[in-house]
Amino acid sequence: MNVREEFDDWAREGRDRGMEERHLNTAKHALARIPVEKGDYVLDLGTGSGYAPRALRERGAGRAYGLDASPEMLRNARGYTDGDGVGYVRGDFEHLPFDDGVFDGVFSMEAFYYARDPLDALAEVRRVLRPGGTFYCAVNFFEESETTHRWQEKVDVGMTLWSRAEYREAFREAGFYVASQDHIPDREVEIPPADEFPTDDWESREAMVDRYRRWGTLLTVGVSAENE
Repeated sequence: MNVREEFDDWAREGRDRGMEERHLNTAKHALARIPVEKGDYVLDLGTGSGYAPRALRERGAGRAYGLDASPEMLRNARGYTDGDGVGYVRGDFEHLPFDDGVFDGVFSMEAFYYARDPLDALAEVRRVLRPGGTFYCAVNFFEESETTHRWQEKVDVGMTLWSRAEYREAFREAGFYVASQDHIPDREVEIPPADEFPTDDWESREAMVDRYRRWGTLLTVGVSAENE
C-alpha cells in the first residue's frame, strides 16, 4: 500500500480528526513559533485535516496551502475550511507543485517521515522557499523516542526513522542553516500514577513519561541559505 491509499482509508474512516486531536497538543506550540507576517505565503506538508494552514491564515498569512498525497484527506480538509486564503493541493513531497522561491515558510507536523526519499523532499522544500525562508519540521517518530518505534507496525507504508543528529545533517546537506532543534513536551496528556499500570497501551508509567514528557515532539528549524 502507498501513502495515498493508506491515508485515503484513514480519511474515509474519519481518522483525520483523531490525528488532529492527537497532534494538536504540541503542534500548536510549534505553530506559535512561526513568525508569520501579514501577506506571507506558507505551506503545510502532509496537511491531513488542514488545521495548520487554517491556523496560519488566522495569524495573518496572505495565503496558506495544505499539501497532501491523499485526495480523501484533502476532500475532508476542504469541508472543514471556511473563508478565503486557504488552498489545498494534492502532491508528493518529492515533487512539490509550486514555483521556485514562492513560500516564506513551510511547516510539517507528523508527516515528513512518510516521504519516499526524505533527502529529495528536503531539496524540494528548499526550492520552494525564498532565500531566508524557514522550514519547521515537527515529528514524534524519531530514533531517540524509542516508544514510538512500534508505530511502523501499525501502518502499511515505510517510515524514515532518523535520529536528531541525522535530521540536522540532512538539513545541512540540503542547504539549510539549522537555526534550532529542540523538544516540545506534551503536558496535556494525563499520565496516571504508577500503581495504575500496566494499561492497554503502556507497560509502565516510565514509558509513558518518556514518550510525552521527555521526548514529545522533535522540532527541527532550518533556514534556507542564499544560493551561491
